Parts: sequence; C-alpha cells; structure tokens
Amino acid sequence: MKINVRKNVLSDNDQQALTNAQRLAGLGISGVNILASPGAGKTTFIVRLLQALPGELNNAVVEGDVASSIDTDRIIALGFAATQINTGGGCHLDASMVASALDKLTLRGPGFLFIENIGNLICPADFRLGESLRLVVASVPEGDDKPVKYPAIFRLADAVVLNKIDLLGHVEFTMDNFVAGVRAVNAAAPIFEVSARNVAGIDKVVEWLREAGKR
Repeated sequence: MKINVRKNVLSDNDQQALTNAQRLAGLGISGVNILASPGAGKTTFIVRLLQALPGELNNAVVEGDVASSIDTDRIIALGFAATQINTGGGCHLDASMVASALDKLTLRGPGFLFIENIGNLICPADFRLGESLRLVVASVPEGDDKPVKYPAIFRLADAVVLNKIDLLGHVEFTMDNFVAGVRAVNAAAPIFEVSARNVAGIDKVVEWLREAGKR
C-alpha cells in the first residue's frame, strides 16, 4: 500500500492554517506572509511598512529564521511587537510553528501580522500559514529572471514587490523581462517598485495593504 505522506502533511498543515486564519480574523488582524530569497531585503521592507502604517493600527511581526534572533531584536528595538521562530535547518515555516508564535504575542486588532518566512523561493510555496495575503519580494541585484526560474511562488502571490530599485543602472537588470516573467504566471498581482533603503514606493504598498486587508 502506497501512503502519500506529502499529501497528509499538507492536509494537516492546511487545517492548522485555517485555524490560524480564523483566529486572526476574530481579532481583526490581517496576516501577511512575506516570501523572498535571502538578501532580498525582507526585514527592512517590513520595518518600513511598520513605520509607514497609521499609528492607530496594532501591528506585529513573526520572524522566521534557520537560526538567531537578529531581525526580531532589531524590530523590538524599534518599538514594535515581534517574536522569533527558529527552524533549526528547516527551509520554510509551517502553520503549527505560526500557531505557537501567536501564543507568544498579545495580539489585538485592527492591524497586520507580518510573517517573515525563511529566505527561500521554493519550499514555502506549498505551506499556507493562516495568512490572508501573500507578498513576494524580489530585488534588483538578484536579476530579472526569478519569476521564470521560480514560477510557483510568484503564481501564488497577491502582490509582488521589487526591492532595491535604487540599484537600477548599477547591476544587470531589465524591468520589462521581470514584469513579463511575473505576468506569464500571474496576471492579476500588482507589482510595486520600492527601495526599502530610501523608503521609495512604500506608501503605495501601504495603500494596497489597507485596501486588501478590508476584503
């Protein structure tokens, strides 16, 4: 008898993800799964969003890393609520990990919970965490071919963020190629051009988040 272990694992994860989603919705919080490869600038991007969102919102962050709490410590030092998940080598977060992280946070809405997933463009695509929105962050130094090489994660994105646009002209990157790659697998997701370092374009992402969070 053949047992489909992968299907069973995903089924269990999906059930926990649904529980997480219901928990967040009951609190008036929109969960946002932030996915990207290492070095794309996820943490700085999240910090800029936290700083740009209206002060009346109650926002928090779940930081996923293989090891360390560097990013969580940074976010807490800036005055925002955050907690750490270390996978100890795992290449993605799962819904059970996020459920445990939620227990460590004092959450109340309205607001956003940003979940920074492990830096990886493959493994996290299959695992829902209970989020209502998925943001895929790419960056100019990575090249314009990431949507073509990793179509699954871009296909599932509710929005795509191209970070580090301040480096356009300094590295080899063709915007038309990047946009065409995204559109080949995802016709609907908005594409935001930002520089988290210079805060350029962050306001447009915040506007989209606030509208999308109402749905």
